[in-house]
Amino acid sequence: MLNGAASDISQQVLRTDVSGMPLEWIDYREAVRLYHTEQVAYACGTRLYTVCGGSCALTGRRSTIDVSSIIATYGTSQGHAYVHEQYTPPLNNRTLFKRDANLCLYCALRFPTRDLTRDHITPLSQGGHDVWNNVATACRRCNNHKGGRTPEQAHMQLIAVPFTPTYAEYIYLKGRRVLADQMQYLLAHIPRSSPLHRRLTDHLTEGTTIFDEPH
Repeated sequence: MLNGAASDISQQVLRTDVSGMPLEWIDYREAVRLYHTEQVAYACGTRLYTVCGGSCALTGRRSTIDVSSIIATYGTSQGHAYVHEQYTPPLNNRTLFKRDANLCLYCALRFPTRDLTRDHITPLSQGGHDVWNNVATACRRCNNHKGGRTPEQAHMQLIAVPFTPTYAEYIYLKGRRVLADQMQYLLAHIPRSSPLHRRLTDHLTEGTTIFDEPH
């Protein structure tokens, strides 16, 4: 049985290491497993759920586990490459569009995910690469107009400079529904010079929970 303040059980939990470095998003089942196996060093943020287990035959008391929105776990994971300053997150459309706030970086209009495309600023046919610094979110109309040309050749101008997310930024971009306390926590690990820092600060000022755009 599960009770909690979150709107549904799909709300993700932010997992960190003991030093506080964000690692990944996990679901409530994995969070409960970590609590049950005593791998949680400490928790912060808000209480998301209270998971109720079985009753003790001797006392009749029912076991419960409170799951917080942010949990720190013991040990380190060799599979997380955030420790390397040169870490480059994998590029995919979902995180690219979220990086650019679902804005077309040419016409500056916001679109639903289904109407967006990945544009190569320097086209692959002209020696460009499929990397974060050479891709921009573009609506279908702008991408079709630009075609296989550079922005200069197509007489188009980018409204923002593409950038490669840090590991903490990538964790944010992967989140399906980021709560205010999780956002505040991630913000502390995002460079102040990053466009994401200003955007998250604005959301926190407005008291906004960030959702993914619908597909």
